[in-house]
Amino acid sequence: MAIVQDWLPPSKDNWELVVWGFQFFPMLAALQWGISWYGAGKTSGKSVFNIPGKIAWLTMEIPGFLTMLYVMNTLPGQAGLSALPWENKAMGGMFVIHYLYRAILCPILNPSMSPIHILVWLFAIAFQVTNGLSIGGWLGGYGPTTRKDWTNHQMNFKAGGRMELGLMIWALGFAANIFHDDELREIRRSAARKQKQRAQEAEQSTGKGKGKDKGVDKVYMIPQNGLFWWILYPHYLCEWIEWGGFWLMAGSGCVPARNFLLNEIATMLPRAVSGKKWYIERFGKEKVAGRKAIIPGIL
Repeated sequence: MAIVQDWLPPSKDNWELVVWGFQFFPMLAALQWGISWYGAGKTSGKSVFNIPGKIAWLTMEIPGFLTMLYVMNTLPGQAGLSALPWENKAMGGMFVIHYLYRAILCPILNPSMSPIHILVWLFAIAFQVTNGLSIGGWLGGYGPTTRKDWTNHQMNFKAGGRMELGLMIWALGFAANIFHDDELREIRRSAARKQKQRAQEAEQSTGKGKGKDKGVDKVYMIPQNGLFWWILYPHYLCEWIEWGGFWLMAGSGCVPARNFLLNEIATMLPRAVSGKKWYIERFGKEKVAGRKAIIPGIL
């Protein structure tokens, strides 16, 4: 049963409209180059319109993969997930795995998360649902659905080799993404351990009971491991590598996969550049030590 007639799941005409329109998202994302405000993460401020960080992150990231799964299983005239070739299922699974980590595990693993403004939250939900419709429609029936279809989408070498190479690139990017995310989490975990130690020492010296735990918030340092030696936002770069591998698997003619990668770059690049300025203002050029924002040796 359709949740929204001709949209969830989308008719082919509506799906094509979504894919076509999503190509222009970088024009909207480009506004970030001229707007210094961003109500999330390091630049999150106090506002009555803020949503607690973990709740906001969870609820704005989950709609993407849920939309994709729903569309893949309910497209009009399609038999559902069980009838799709393994390539479709593998790519759908990769999308879900990424967002199970990003949407659910990250809020659980992070010691704390800054509040997110409701405008950022709403834009993120819109992005996720649109991307879920786009990717889900292509994987669920409006893209290749047979072995012959996949062969016709080959690049310069056989489809099987392309799929395997793309999968390896995706897996490398995903693993590196997790590694660099954890380097950032370790900063706050370390701060939490030190805070707990200080509280215990104070308790022992005063003989008073344990005070209220205030948690750890707004703790920032410059990480040193992995690609953090060369750039400040390797977790962004690694996510681009992920979806570059995903696009390679789909083939150069897959507009939804191309849109996803280019839209992520358009969204994250200005954040990384402005984030480098934030690091310099907070820690000084000497501490940043020549690190680039997101592309080693270039930008």
